[in-house]
Parts: sequence; structure tokens; C-alpha cells
Amino acid sequence: MVSGGVLREQLVAFGLAGRVATAREASLRSYRLFAARDPRFLIGIDPEMTWRQRDVLGLMAEKCGVSADPLCASGQDVIDPELTMRALDRFADRVAAVAHRGGPVLLGTGHPHRLIGFYGALADALSAAGCEVLTPARGRRVDITTRFGLRTYNLDYVRGVAVVREATALRSGCATGVHTHSPLPVRTVLAAAAEAGGPLPELVVGDHGWVCGAGQLGFEAIGLADTDDPALFVGEAEGRVSVVVPLDDGVRSDYYRPLTRYVLNRACLSQ
Repeated sequence: MVSGGVLREQLVAFGLAGRVATAREASLRSYRLFAARDPRFLIGIDPEMTWRQRDVLGLMAEKCGVSADPLCASGQDVIDPELTMRALDRFADRVAAVAHRGGPVLLGTGHPHRLIGFYGALADALSAAGCEVLTPARGRRVDITTRFGLRTYNLDYVRGVAVVREATALRSGCATGVHTHSPLPVRTVLAAAAEAGGPLPELVVGDHGWVCGAGQLGFEAIGLADTDDPALFVGEAEGRVSVVVPLDDGVRSDYYRPLTRYVLNRACLSQ
């Protein structure tokens, strides 16, 4: 078991909260481009309100603990570990609720190299609790516009967690997929589940476009987000995303293990 106090210390020691690796310049650029409604930064959320850059900055200061000073424009960003802990408790409570109901769940990540262990452990525990871990559209093609142009990927699942791979990777047997912010994979997965007659997920767990895309379509969605991912926090503020946990989503994969143990213990899913 990992206590709240111990986890709070580990969050800072491992760089998941406190001073994080995300550059302040990258965060401010994301807020500016989100305010301009650049699709690359909306990642599936269609904001109802008008969000100016200063509004986004204020929200991120409230939700993450970043500096609200627009003149603070360089260096490393900061996440308040207390805000991470509070959100993590709400995240675990939503996991516990769906586990109690035995409802179907969908998990997906745009950070497979870092977070597949965290989501995979949740998938294992939810399956053991009687939830159906959904895996629709395996092998389905998804065309995603990247900074390198249009790329074709394939949907796949690792430990019950949806990822996208380069088309050749399905044959190579590599363990994880590629990094993506796109909401197209979750839209493809949910459409495939609906076409097959269900079931549809009662809860979607993930990050980036997996959370924003599902939340925009009306599914309950919870996830993790860094300081340069304002779309998830705007989605939460506008009521389309249930819970967002602020943390650095790019540290070593083993640094998320205490996080995993804490969530499973609070959700009464420890194995």
C-alpha cells in the first residue's frame, strides 16, 4: 500500500509533480493555440465558451498550479502535488464506481511507451472485478494528420489498452504503439462498438484524444494530462470530462508504479 503522504513525496521526487520537465514555453504555446481553436490542440474538444489565452492560463493555474503570471515565460513548469492528489482520489473513485457496477470500460493511450503499465494494471484489475474491457476495431486503419503529413496507423490493444501502431508494427510484434494526441482513434473504436451492437463503455480511461474525443461524444471519461494539454482541463471545466489528473505524462514508465498501487488500493481493486 502507498499512503497519500508517501505518494505525494514520490510524485515530487520522480518529477510527476512539483517542478516538471515540461517547458513553460511549450505550455504557453499550447494555451495560445488552444485559444485560437487549432485542432491540433483541441484534440477532440469543441469548447462551448470563448477561451482567450489568459482564460486558459487562469484555468491551468487553478487546475494544475502553474504560474498565472503571463510574464513568466521560460523555464520548467510546475504542478502542485496537492492538486494531483485530490484529482487522483476522484479518478480512483470513478474507477471504483464502474468496478462496483461491473460496467464495460475502454482504456486507450497516446503515451504507450510511458503509460501502458499504468493503464494495463487498471485493465487487469477491472477485468478481475467483472468489468468487460472492450477491444473493438482491432486492426482498423486510422489516417491521422501529423507534422510529417498524413500517416496511416492501425488500432491495436496491449494488455487491454488501445494504442495505434505504424502499419508495419503489427507484423513486427513490438510491444507498444506510437505517440498521438488525435481523437480519431477513439472515435473509430466507439463507432465500431456501436456498429457491432455494443456494448458501449460506461467509462473511458486514458489521455489526450482518447479522453477528449470520448467526452465530446457524451461518454464518461477520465484521464491524465500534462501542463501543455489544456484541452482535457477545459473539457473538465465545461462538464464533458469527469476527472483530469495533472501530472507529467512523460517520465520513466516505472515511476508510475506507486500511482498505480495508490489508485488500485483506493478503488479497492488491489490484487
